[in-house]
Amino acid sequence: MIKVVGDRFCVPYTMELLAKKKIQSFSNSHYDVFDTTGNILLQVDGGIWNLQKKRVMKDPAGLPVVTLREKEWQMHEGESRHCLCSVKRSGGFNIKSNLDVHLASPYKDAACDFRVTGSLASLSIKVRRGNSIIAEVTHSYTWGSYKGKECFKIKVYPEVDYAFIVALLVIMQENDNA
Repeated sequence: MIKVVGDRFCVPYTMELLAKKKIQSFSNSHYDVFDTTGNILLQVDGGIWNLQKKRVMKDPAGLPVVTLREKEWQMHEGESRHCLCSVKRSGGFNIKSNLDVHLASPYKDAACDFRVTGSLASLSIKVRRGNSIIAEVTHSYTWGSYKGKECFKIKVYPEVDYAFIVALLVIMQENDNA
């Protein structure tokens, strides 16, 4: 099982999700994440252009699940300061904006735990742990994309934390738009 945010976000089957992003203002955007039956699973509010430079992911009840802070992008549990992982661009010059994800642990070596490859500009990203793909995201361009409404199809493989994958999508989207 690959859990970063929590085991309640890990399911024993491949999960198909739909994330809809709506730009609400120059400094704020909102994501709604649905399952295949249309049930809302997660919501993400905030934007990197706001003063706090954070985004808060909430469950359907409105409770904070994780907070993303743009200080070399850190993922925190709920709205606490307990760091779950840090995310930064891979070293070197890349046309694609690859990300390295390092889990928070005092016993860690320098190697990254996960790697996000591709870019939303190329319409897809893949999340890998070692050589294994654990999730895939495709960006669906429509006329709404030009009006500040975007749509992403997310495929999360069994026993993988889907809240963690959604958080990585938000970070990748912010990096591609920065």
